[in-house]
Amino acid sequence: MRKWTIPSVLFLLCLLFLLPDQGRRIQANAEAESDVPVDPPKVEEKFGAIPHGLSTDSDVVKRESESMSRKTLRADAEKFEFQAEVSRLMDIIINSLYSNKDIFLRELISNASDALDKIRFLSLTDKEVLGEGENTKLEIQIKLDKEKKILSIRDRGIGMTKEDLIKNLGTIAKSGTSAFVEKMQTSGDLNLIGQFGVGFYSVYLVADYVEVISKHNDDKQYVWESKADGAFAISEDVWNEPLGRGTEIRLHLRDEAGEYLDEYKLKDLVKKYSEFINFPIYLWASKEVEKEVPTDEDESSDEEETSETSPSEDEEEDDSEKAEDEKKPKTKKVKETTYEWELLNDVKAIWLRNPKEVTEEEYTKFYHSLAKDFSDEKPLAWSHFNAEGDVEFKAVLFVPPKAPQDLYESYYNSKKSNLKLYVRRVFISDEFDELLPKYLSFLMGLVDSDTLPLNVSREMLQQHSSLKTIKKKLIRKALDMIRKIADEDPDESNDKDKKDIEESSADNEKKGQYAKFWNEFGKSVKLGIIEDATNRNRLAKLLRFETSKSDGKLTSLDQYISRMKAGQKDIFYITGASKEQLEKSPFLERLTKKNYEVIFFTDPVDEYLMQYLMDYEDHKFQNVSKEGLKLGKDSKAKELKESFKELTKWWKGALASDNVDDVKISNRLADTPCVVVTSKYGWSANMERIMQSQTLSDASKQAYMRGKRVLEINPRHPIIKELRERVVKDPEDESVKQTAQLMYQTALLESGFLLNDPKDFASRIYSSVKSSLNVSPDAAVEEEEDVEEPEAETDDKEAAAKDDSDAKDEL
Repeated sequence: MRKWTIPSVLFLLCLLFLLPDQGRRIQANAEAESDVPVDPPKVEEKFGAIPHGLSTDSDVVKRESESMSRKTLRADAEKFEFQAEVSRLMDIIINSLYSNKDIFLRELISNASDALDKIRFLSLTDKEVLGEGENTKLEIQIKLDKEKKILSIRDRGIGMTKEDLIKNLGTIAKSGTSAFVEKMQTSGDLNLIGQFGVGFYSVYLVADYVEVISKHNDDKQYVWESKADGAFAISEDVWNEPLGRGTEIRLHLRDEAGEYLDEYKLKDLVKKYSEFINFPIYLWASKEVEKEVPTDEDESSDEEETSETSPSEDEEEDDSEKAEDEKKPKTKKVKETTYEWELLNDVKAIWLRNPKEVTEEEYTKFYHSLAKDFSDEKPLAWSHFNAEGDVEFKAVLFVPPKAPQDLYESYYNSKKSNLKLYVRRVFISDEFDELLPKYLSFLMGLVDSDTLPLNVSREMLQQHSSLKTIKKKLIRKALDMIRKIADEDPDESNDKDKKDIEESSADNEKKGQYAKFWNEFGKSVKLGIIEDATNRNRLAKLLRFETSKSDGKLTSLDQYISRMKAGQKDIFYITGASKEQLEKSPFLERLTKKNYEVIFFTDPVDEYLMQYLMDYEDHKFQNVSKEGLKLGKDSKAKELKESFKELTKWWKGALASDNVDDVKISNRLADTPCVVVTSKYGWSANMERIMQSQTLSDASKQAYMRGKRVLEINPRHPIIKELRERVVKDPEDESVKQTAQLMYQTALLESGFLLNDPKDFASRIYSSVKSSLNVSPDAAVEEEEDVEEPEAETDDKEAAAKDDSDAKDEL
């Protein structure tokens, strides 16, 4: 027992000495660890909640204040380089002298709206994605910090993961970046930035340092930051208030951008650009209110003294009132500045209103908001209607004043749609190309349906039977809207009605509007005739073209038919590269002489168009450069055919190697000796030219589509008459054969064809020139004398000797 007693006592003594020191160490460690943030504390209420503003604990306030005041990238953040295309774009923006810097707010609000649309769409099938409490409020908040020169825009949208921040804000530039840079270099119009999907970068018009704080449901909260110096950084956010979900963009404004710290300026910008955004936009705005506060004793005594000196008429009544007032505490009114969230876009969605109640100015504003086009130009037309029946929906359609530059560049490959689809006021998608056919894809607008289901995927919705009904009604309304532009345009009226319209209409704003539409979107109407067999006749009424009698003005098919000659059954037209070329065409000679009107088709797509548009209002179309042209009966036709029978037969044989199908007497020529026409269902000369100019064309595969060539001769022309006489005398005369071959090649060129052997044609021309100048066909070209060139060394010696002599002369 005694053996264990002494060691136990020593052990207890050691413990007594060690315990106080260990306690001090634990306390020191606890204090040190308290400075390291663990999990960011949760916020009691939302960011700037009504009416108390920001409500969170003091540590978060301190860290957030430090974060907002910094203008340097965080040391522990992961650094990235901007992709080259993005750097180019940012250089243009940063160095821009563009005066309208206001667009940055429009772009940020538009992006926030898109993010809110996405989370709302996801919530249709999964309500849990919205979360609870404040996160369910889909809104946009704008807040100012005038002291630190910071403008913040926050949304409760879908948010971005770390990968999204890298992808969307720096390293992977979308095709829109390149397109926008090219557009800027040509036009210099920065106002179009939103149309290319790179609107975020407009922040660098006003800010030199930007923070993007974002929280996605599937990731932690991250901070993206950049000073626009070619790099950006991303780090996990442990400094700022937890967002819950969504994105907050903080702009550290430049000194010259101080105007954007003015509440009234921001209110005006939101009203101008984002009035029709579908989510509430709030501004943390100041407000002066009168408030009663207790008065100081000194102030109250001064008031008493002044009241004693002032005379009174009824002292007894005053004394009783004073006694009552003395019982109440004395107060005074002072003005106090308070802050609260002010709603900036309280305008009802325009498509839900009665069309009769919406003004022209409101439609124009809505179009600009929808199209992200903030020029001064109005849309050419709009149609606002409610459809009732099996499928109920509301729609607003606009015809833009100008066509996008890339409208037809990738016409069949592009899936872009300018029509937004809503279901019960909930945005679903703007990627539905089933709502309108491709040829009407230039129209802007939206459709809001109460019939379509909300809780289905986009793929299922595309197959929904109601979409076909909606599409059918939209097409009809769209074509009626375009037709109305023409109906209201004084230039489109018949000559009889023109005077009445000019007299009755004091306002000529609509004058020339349809010509403007046609110049911008005429090709779409032609493509519609090719693609849409159901509405082909309605689209044909919208066609416009120049004719041999229109004096440079556009004409419709109805106007052409109204001017047709008595007995004319066909609608005459000709295709070619330009109007000037067609006016001189030999195919028009007889038609012009007989006062027939001919339509000029000069657009390459017109060749395809006329393969589908076979007739209109019981009148067939006739290409005057093809077989089958009928201009009434000619009493001498049979006689002429018989008298030139020997020549036509001989000429056909002489051109056997050129694949000429036949040689005939022409009924379309007046002054030209001959032309080459094609068969009715083959390619015209113009179509051959178009197909041969295709990049990937294959001549061997095109041979079967070429029309059979027929040489038509003018029996009244002196050259043809003389040729007939020569052939009768000596069919084997070589000079006559050469002349016949040369005339055929000349007719090919004049008829719009390309020669297979230009060298052979040139040789025949030179031979003809020799003959006319009485130069012997065997005369040879004089050979050049060969003169030997002096060697280079000799030249160098002579130059050196000359330099020496010049030097001596100077001395």
